[in-house]
Amino acid sequence: MNHDDENELFKRLESEMSDGETGTVLDFTKERAARAAPPTAPDADPEEGEAPARPMVDAPGNPQAAGFLDRMRSAKRRPLLPGWATSKPEFVAAAGWTAGHLGHTAAYHGIRTPWYAARLTVQAPAGAAKFVGGSLRWLADREGDPLRAAAARREDVGEYLKLSRQRDHRVRWRTLVGVVASVIGVSSALAMYVLAPGWLMALSAASVTLALGWLGQPADAPVIHRAVEVGKAPKLTSDIVLRALGALGIPAINQAQGKGGDGFSFTAPIARDGRGWRAEGDLPYGVTVTDVIDRRDKLASGLRRPLGCVWPEAVGEEHTGRLVLWVGDEDMSQAKQPAWPLLKAGSVDLFKPVAFGTDPRGRWVDITLMYIAAVIGAIPRMGKTFLLRLLLLISSLDPRAELHTYDLKGTGDLDPVGERVSHRHRAGDEEEDIEYALADLRELRTELRRRTKVIRSLPRDVCPESKVTSELASKRSLGLHPIVVGVDECQVWFEHDKHGKEFEEICTDLVKRGPATGIVLLVATQRPDAKALPTGISANASARFCLKVMGQLENDMVLGTSAYKRGVRATMFSWADKGIHYFVGEGADAQIVRSVFADAVTADSIALRARKLRQDAGLLSGYALGDEPAADPAASFDLLADILAVMPAEEAKAWNETVAVRLAELRPEAYGEWGGEQLTAALKPYGVRTGQVWGTTEDGKGANRRGIKRADILKAVAERDGNSDAA
Repeated sequence: MNHDDENELFKRLESEMSDGETGTVLDFTKERAARAAPPTAPDADPEEGEAPARPMVDAPGNPQAAGFLDRMRSAKRRPLLPGWATSKPEFVAAAGWTAGHLGHTAAYHGIRTPWYAARLTVQAPAGAAKFVGGSLRWLADREGDPLRAAAARREDVGEYLKLSRQRDHRVRWRTLVGVVASVIGVSSALAMYVLAPGWLMALSAASVTLALGWLGQPADAPVIHRAVEVGKAPKLTSDIVLRALGALGIPAINQAQGKGGDGFSFTAPIARDGRGWRAEGDLPYGVTVTDVIDRRDKLASGLRRPLGCVWPEAVGEEHTGRLVLWVGDEDMSQAKQPAWPLLKAGSVDLFKPVAFGTDPRGRWVDITLMYIAAVIGAIPRMGKTFLLRLLLLISSLDPRAELHTYDLKGTGDLDPVGERVSHRHRAGDEEEDIEYALADLRELRTELRRRTKVIRSLPRDVCPESKVTSELASKRSLGLHPIVVGVDECQVWFEHDKHGKEFEEICTDLVKRGPATGIVLLVATQRPDAKALPTGISANASARFCLKVMGQLENDMVLGTSAYKRGVRATMFSWADKGIHYFVGEGADAQIVRSVFADAVTADSIALRARKLRQDAGLLSGYALGDEPAADPAASFDLLADILAVMPAEEAKAWNETVAVRLAELRPEAYGEWGGEQLTAALKPYGVRTGQVWGTTEDGKGANRRGIKRADILKAVAERDGNSDAA
């Protein structure tokens, strides 16, 4: 390229770059001076040609910065005593375990004491020979022989003579000590033989014999073994934790450790916590606890512990990078649970907390079954039905509670409670079972309305919070006793082609208004999706139990929206974690709980005890007594068809009260006591809404009253029957 072309090219580039705003030449001297100059006031104008000074937002001495006292006031003080020492149940459990451990150890060795004595006696000659031989070797300074032999092999005369003189000195001194000890020992033995009583002679001889036997026992076959096998779980140290976190493959942690850092800042010493170790600290910036939870299997590999021993957790009141790592001594699913307090005795007040499971540390977790509605979700074979049955067993131990149990799977898992205690019970999903349950729910909705009126009529000093209390539940005249409804495989109800909408409507009402009136709904499903578990129920349930699920959608349907993003992930449970679940309730953050395992035999014995409590209190009723509910006359008729029969085709609209009167004339046994409100409630599950309808009263005056349209009834029939021509 010649120079003319080159100059032309640079001119063209310069002209293209100068299009638009004209560029300025930066004076580096002035720029450096401006940076070094002190900050100016925000409203000061820079001189012409000078760049504006950068605002100093991190200036020292900021009066708004938190002072030392402010930081100390917001600091959290660590407890003076461990958790087990400040909790009476845990202290009693720890004291009981210690007493049991000491008692077992004493009994173990006490039973084997004769065998120990016999073996030590047999080994006494070998011990005596070992003692004499050892004494002679000590007197002759045999431990120095290898050193003297080595000096002789090296022909180191000076070293050999030095060691020989040391040996001669030791032998003389030790021989003197041995002679004196022998004289004193033989003299003491003779004196004891002549002067000591027989029992002392026997005790001394036995002691010497046992001591010689202990000395003569083989190293590989000790006489006394441990009464309790000590766990092999290693102590958790900071090096182990850092090694495990470094094995997760999280870039920020690996980068920090690659530069010589730890990648994890411990905020408290690693300490024992229950039946394991607890480590707490801050992850690097940008790393969250959920990142660690997602790699729990790799974390367990890095710790060299079984998966069921490793439980990373977030701290709800802290930032999302604060990690609490709890590492158990043994797998949570295999660890022995303490004896359940209600296993063999005791009753329950449903308005007070009751233990139903243990956390990973082996501590009891309580639940208050009143004022809640609960959802239990899991894939099959993970313990969902057993958990529901456990909650129903707890409810049955309050003799005031009225139980309504429905096993829609039909295998009889709820029969121990249903056959012994329940006021209403069904197992199966046949049409008659569905009709039985629907009639029961309609009665419960009526009971709900009655209870709201009773609560509203009570004086404020008797019912200050407008809800049922334990005292009010005990007053039989008010009829405010607890009602607990338990439904296994609830999707059978909500997906029913004919009555699904009504089931959903009533259950949603019970979930929203039932807790304050003493009605508790517990539903369980193995398909926690929007169709099997309507959002109106899942969104308003205050207690959630989520065993293993397969995906984020199912996880959040049970545990609440965004639970998966917050690190509350039931997807991390393994197939071996039967009965282990996330529990959300009791006003606390999600916690991992292993529910009490009660098999069919245990459940039956508890249910029999609950039945006895009811019989003694005179509160056994319904199905448990063999009583069947009276048939609902309206259930055997088609409401929509009956409404079309009493509303002629030429009548487009009609008042509710008018339609109710006509229905009562058509079927007095079914609709005889109906009014406008009952008709409105009965049409709601079909999606038929009432509205203001203009009509004429008996005296000829026009008025607006609540009514229905015949076209809406035709549309509901068409949607129900799948026949578009019906409309």
